[in-house]
Amino acid sequence: MIKDTLGIKVYGPELAGEGSRPVAVVHAMERVLPGLCLEWTVSDDHQISHLPERDAWLAQATKNGGFPLVCNNDEHYPVMISGLAISARSGPGGQALLDVHAKLPLDAGSIAAAADLLEGVAEGARAFWGHATPFRTSVEIARQTIHPGMPGTPPRGLPALKLSGEIRSREIPHRLGWLNYWSAAAARTIGFPDPLRDAALLSRARRAASGGWVVQLTDAPLDLNNPDHVDALKRVYERFPEIGARSAP
Repeated sequence: MIKDTLGIKVYGPELAGEGSRPVAVVHAMERVLPGLCLEWTVSDDHQISHLPERDAWLAQATKNGGFPLVCNNDEHYPVMISGLAISARSGPGGQALLDVHAKLPLDAGSIAAAADLLEGVAEGARAFWGHATPFRTSVEIARQTIHPGMPGTPPRGLPALKLSGEIRSREIPHRLGWLNYWSAAAARTIGFPDPLRDAALLSRARRAASGGWVVQLTDAPLDLNNPDHVDALKRVYERFPEIGARSAP
């Protein structure tokens, strides 16, 4: 029985009717996971439908700034990816975003491939930033975002983060995860890397083809029941106060 899933979320420019990026992110996942075939979708009446001309269908299926779910139609090892629009009203700096979200079982294979998956999806989406994180951990991390005027305390002593619409730029990551993708622009914005201050992070980081970075916080998937993992997360938040718009304006 699958106990948890690995979620991959990346945030890039709005699609504006463009169909090549959805195809690129799907191809990226299939390249990384041998045998994966994302040639099915779920209809409005919740039926699985095969897509014999998947790429052409996906390139034309973009609507409302996102793209529909495609999956592998395997109930024993479900893998899926889709894209949603974040409106300019809710987006950072008053600009719209594309939110690409993939999900797959958290097992030895996906853990080993996680960095390649994150990089492939992020580069295909031309993302500003993103992360790959176990679902259960992501639920807790999401509680760091505090709505103005609403009561709430972030879990585990982690810092409070601002809502997307309160962040001044699309290049500023909203939060951290287990593996983090920072585009070249995002890395410049938060001040990464500093060869001296970021030596530990650089030992777990790699450069992406576009000039961005994939940065891994912990060897094992991030687990907030592990005090060492919580400490690692706190250290990186302290190092980069721009993340989550916590620095002074």
